[in-house]
Amino acid sequence: MNTTPTPFGAADHSQPASSRLDGRVAIVTGAGSRTADVGNGRAAAILLARRGARVLLLDLQSDAARETERTIAAEGGQAITLACDVAQAEACRQAVATAVEAWGRVDILVNNVGIGGPGGSSVDLDLDEWDRALRINVTSMMLMARYAIPEMRKLGRGAIVNIASVAGLMGGTPALLYPTSKGAVVNMTRAMAAHHGTEGIRVNCVAPGMVYTPMVAGRMTPEVREERRMRSLLQTEGSGWDVGQAVAYLASDEARWVTGVILPVDAGATAGKAPSPGLKPDEREAKAG
Repeated sequence: MNTTPTPFGAADHSQPASSRLDGRVAIVTGAGSRTADVGNGRAAAILLARRGARVLLLDLQSDAARETERTIAAEGGQAITLACDVAQAEACRQAVATAVEAWGRVDILVNNVGIGGPGGSSVDLDLDEWDRALRINVTSMMLMARYAIPEMRKLGRGAIVNIASVAGLMGGTPALLYPTSKGAVVNMTRAMAAHHGTEGIRVNCVAPGMVYTPMVAGRMTPEVREERRMRSLLQTEGSGWDVGQAVAYLASDEARWVTGVILPVDAGATAGKAPSPGLKPDEREAKAG
């Protein structure tokens, strides 16, 4: 069997691309979870490690990320935890330097950090909180890419996955900041993909729907949780694992021909509403009209 790696840009259709990430180094921001439930960042980090990647786990609260590290280590994987405020440029530079010092390279960046931000409309939201939330939700992703991309250029390839939200694709949300920031991530992804595609660096985005994660668990009653589940087309509850699986795919060579894509993981929320149950097709059309 020919084991010579195919250079970037060359075509090799003899075998399907592998999902494995052996020898690669990933950085995941927001890699901890605030409760025992698994959030998007923790799930993505664990799944990347299961595919063979060595993972740098970044989180403002290092204790949360260390639990992710313990899970990875228990499964035989390699991970390092680093406390990091990704809203600060120097912290982002040091994070990338830590990965390079430990493992000599950076292949994958998962930009997962995000907060809900201030509530309210443009008329009444808190301006200082608006600035702070935009820096965390949007600027942090630019900063991490700013320092990770030069390392990817040395390899001639790389994969960046930004985490947005279906709120960045749809209207009708009660607060202005959150959908605005997630919409910015969506188009930042497309712009980054255009800037760096010829360098072999793929940039994609996962847009989760109303998955059940530690970020929302603390403020959700059982009734609201059930209502959320029934609102989706699949009428099933999503979790951080569903988001993590999408991240792992986009980070792997299975997605070698995929860049600039916004992938909703939302049980069909962005596809529309299910027809009312019990109606015949012609009745559904009449009701819709």
